[in-house]
Amino acid sequence: MTTIVLVIHLLIALALVGVVLLQRSEGGALGIGGGGGGSLFSSRGAANMLTRTTAMLAVAFFITSITLTLLARNQHGPSAFEGVAPATGSGETGGSAVPKLPERPALPQVPSSN
Repeated sequence: MTTIVLVIHLLIALALVGVVLLQRSEGGALGIGGGGGGSLFSSRGAANMLTRTTAMLAVAFFITSITLTLLARNQHGPSAFEGVAPATGSGETGGSAVPKLPERPALPQVPSSN
């Protein structure tokens, strides 16, 4: 089930990228995009169609993202934290992989001048 939803998710993502790249640029960044009579779509209806398609693909992308999250949460596979001992907080390692720091050496005594 997860594989099917993942494949659908990837196809939606690719379609979303393609539809966004087809849309006309409104900003005119550096004079490229959107200008003149040589544009791919010149009617307002095509722009509305691309906007609606983008919105539908975005909704489908979010739905498949949430579905994949719920499927991953409900799977009972091996955990990445399996076998790791919890921290005890008392300074002892208790079998965990954290090494104990060496004790600090005592400071030398200064002789008194009596």
